[in-house]
Amino acid sequence: MRQTKFIFVTGGVISSLGKGLSSASIGALLEARGLRVSFLKLDPYLNVDPGTMNPLQHGEVYVTDDGAETDLDLGHYERFTHARLTRENNLTSGRVYETVIQREREGDYLGATVQVIPHVTDTIKEHIVSVGKNPETDVQIVEVGGTVGDIESLPFLEAIRQLKADLGRQNTLYIHVALVPYIPSAKELKTKPVQHSVKELRSIGIAPDILLCRTDRFLPRSVKAKIALFCDVEEEAVITAKDVDTVYELPVTLHNEGLDDAIVQRLNIWTGQPNLDRWEHVVSTIKNPEDRLRIAMVGKYTDLTESYKSLNEALTHAGIAHEVAVDIEYVDSDKLEGSALETLSTVDGILVPHGFGSRGAEGKIQAIQYAREHEIPYFGICYGLQCAVVEIARNVAGMAGANSTEIDPKTPYPVIDLMPGQLGRAGTGGTMRLGAYPCRVVPDTLAARAYGRTEVSERHRHRYEVNPTFRKRIEEAGLVVSGMSPDGTLAEIIEFPDHPWFLACQFHPEFHSTPFDPHPLFRAFVGAAVRHHKGA
Repeated sequence: MRQTKFIFVTGGVISSLGKGLSSASIGALLEARGLRVSFLKLDPYLNVDPGTMNPLQHGEVYVTDDGAETDLDLGHYERFTHARLTRENNLTSGRVYETVIQREREGDYLGATVQVIPHVTDTIKEHIVSVGKNPETDVQIVEVGGTVGDIESLPFLEAIRQLKADLGRQNTLYIHVALVPYIPSAKELKTKPVQHSVKELRSIGIAPDILLCRTDRFLPRSVKAKIALFCDVEEEAVITAKDVDTVYELPVTLHNEGLDDAIVQRLNIWTGQPNLDRWEHVVSTIKNPEDRLRIAMVGKYTDLTESYKSLNEALTHAGIAHEVAVDIEYVDSDKLEGSALETLSTVDGILVPHGFGSRGAEGKIQAIQYAREHEIPYFGICYGLQCAVVEIARNVAGMAGANSTEIDPKTPYPVIDLMPGQLGRAGTGGTMRLGAYPCRVVPDTLAARAYGRTEVSERHRHRYEVNPTFRKRIEEAGLVVSGMSPDGTLAEIIEFPDHPWFLACQFHPEFHSTPFDPHPLFRAFVGAAVRHHKGA
């Protein structure tokens, strides 16, 4: 059996240098060479998982099929490769210390003084190696979150340092991402940040094999030579990680810089040259669209770019399928009242995404009413389905004051509510429906035409459901429940047929979308927006 190779990706100088996208691109390049890849994200924060973290601070919570709430970088990994990840592919300090303390309480350490070294680092190493033992994996890409020099990341860095001796020099590779800024006043690229970053990394015993230099321009050979000299790496291992117009251009750019050649050479892996035709087609389509659409995304978070990362990418994927650019206009639902709704009159589609809590709910409901009454294509996701049910209950089914009990516990018509089996559970996540669940799609509906089949599986992350008590009355008003749980109790997809395109789903279809295989519902929604744009 072939020995799994391990690539460790670290970052220095500043955060947000793109370690996640770099790791995903490395996976894409190795996959294009015929290798099977998987990923592991190591996050230094003490939260057990990012499920309760504010998306404004940490970005979206990405959900895997097995119901894990994980870091958004796992979304990059799945969009760029065929890897399908689980809760084991995201390890936090919180989980590590939780495991260590539990072992100590159970006496597993036989009375030893429990310390960071070896107990914490051994736990991290065990997890890395166990994930990499999958026989379907040729290369395990391990990204260490945070920045070299942070106190929080030291146990992870020490663990990956030790793994070089444990796994063998020929089976481990260290890639370091660091900043090479251009100073306009001096008209110079400055290499000191990357030098200091590598110095910090070497001080804890890790000598990088390859440097990814994040910069806004291609590095001239003289600059690469200087970095190679002062950082003690080969010149061919100094790779320009240049800013790109679209993230899907990154694999092509890094290949042209020789990154995948450097990796397979240093890991002693024989492969053919990669075929990047499909990546080049995606980039060409994004850069040269036949038309442009304007989609209004009505949400309550001001930073909708990171908070709804997978949604944004799924819209881009659907745009690629229709050879159009999708320009997303982020609309703050808190400010969407009265005359402000007229700002929606010029968009080609309206999307209301997921969310929690009452803030901004009325603005979302008004936006949905505007989309329905003005025949603008509407797509609701998770909370967007719940708000659509409320809007139709109030304004079409005659249930004045209808609401979700999450927003108004005393509503006379709780059309969205907790189901009996969810009540009384403890913990913030205790009542969540998480991960992949099957859905039966009703034939001859918008959803069925989009999917092309009637049995699907989609990922969920929500707490409240459509209340079955009021379903018949809402359906009599014209709403169609076009997707249901197999037992017929939970509404998964709703439609309003008396409209050009009005559909909402309780699940998160964006988690199954890639640039090469857009999710069917996003493809259908953008197709409807194209028709609306053309007046068809």
